[in-house]
Amino acid sequence: MDPVEEFKILRKFTRKYDTMAESIDRDYKSPFHVLVSTVLSTRTKDYVTDKASRNLFSRVSSPSDLAKMPTKAIEKLIYPVGFYKTKARHLKEMARMLVDKYGGNVPNKFEELVKLPGVGRKVANLVLALSFGKDAICVDTHVHRISNRLGWVKTKSPLETEKELMKIFPKRYWKGINHVLVSFGQNVCRPVAPKCEECPLKDHCKYKSH
Repeated sequence: MDPVEEFKILRKFTRKYDTMAESIDRDYKSPFHVLVSTVLSTRTKDYVTDKASRNLFSRVSSPSDLAKMPTKAIEKLIYPVGFYKTKARHLKEMARMLVDKYGGNVPNKFEELVKLPGVGRKVANLVLALSFGKDAICVDTHVHRISNRLGWVKTKSPLETEKELMKIFPKRYWKGINHVLVSFGQNVCRPVAPKCEECPLKDHCKYKSH
């Protein structure tokens, strides 16, 4: 089956699941809120990220507010997200850079976003897609794993996966890939003990046939 057709099936199938991308998009509309929440979400469970984001945003509403906050105070607000001490430091440095270099605004270009402390390709692409409506594919562990399991790609790194998916999918699908595959990866196509019998693509999946 064509990868685009398989993606359409997964998109319909995963509508019943909530995801962090939905939570960020629904509750935190500004690019700043999306950026901070996405940084916090790295290697962290959705419910932990959501709680940490709400704690932090109850105290700050702008890069200027965050830049002024002591790092220790940020740590307490975002605990227990993964690597919370490193993220607290990055968030403060990122906020200061947003104020000093970008006038308190989040840049809307990939090349500028990845210059911010704590922001890599994954975070930058998700911010571009969610905040600015740009065509970007955010490849995290779920997207990388599932794309390979389904045989869409044969890649060894998220960057390779991103490049290959850009070749396979028309741009109109790019923004939705992370949202759909993260939800699918958390609930069905899990890293360990995937629920293959619940998968709508089980008859076509290369992983299940192994």
